[in-house]
Amino acid sequence: MGQGGQPRRAQAYDGELGAAVARAQDGDESAFAVAYRIVQPGLLGYLRGLVGDDAEDVASDAWLEIARDLGRFKGDGAGFRGWTATIARHRALDHLRRQRVRPRASALESDLVEMPGPHSTHEQALESLSTERALDLVRGLPRDQAEAVLLRVVVGLDGPSAARVLGKRPGAVRTAAHRGLKRLALQLGAESVTDDVPRTLGESK
Repeated sequence: MGQGGQPRRAQAYDGELGAAVARAQDGDESAFAVAYRIVQPGLLGYLRGLVGDDAEDVASDAWLEIARDLGRFKGDGAGFRGWTATIARHRALDHLRRQRVRPRASALESDLVEMPGPHSTHEQALESLSTERALDLVRGLPRDQAEAVLLRVVVGLDGPSAARVLGKRPGAVRTAAHRGLKRLALQLGAESVTDDVPRTLGESK
């Protein structure tokens, strides 16, 4: 299985990713392969959180669309991750509609409150899990919380980028991510988990 959700690690590749995307847009197929290798682990983790075992198929559909529309993309490495996450999300929602599975509606829509950003201890608790177990737990969250956590922690998007993918205000996404991470931390018995997590976990520049 690929490396799981270390968002800061994903962000560390943004310079390399932006350069690879620019070369791929000029027709360099090997550069597209580099971009794929950087983006795919986080994208697949995001899709596993949305569609479970069908993630590989949905990811394949998304990459066909990404390759087809690459010439239209404008932006840097971080922008490319956001753009690919948006395409993947649309493919996932189409897949769920075809299955006639209605993703759970969230009570948060009517109950948004501005809250502080996620505490690092919540993120550390999630990042300390194995990827498979983390995704299983995330899938148990209300969908808006699950998507916010997946985009922030697994794909590694910043708040405004995650908000653009979801078509929501950054404050709403920050609230959803905070509540989702808090709920996950509680499920994990965060006091004991985070006490054992090294302070530096996930903080590579």
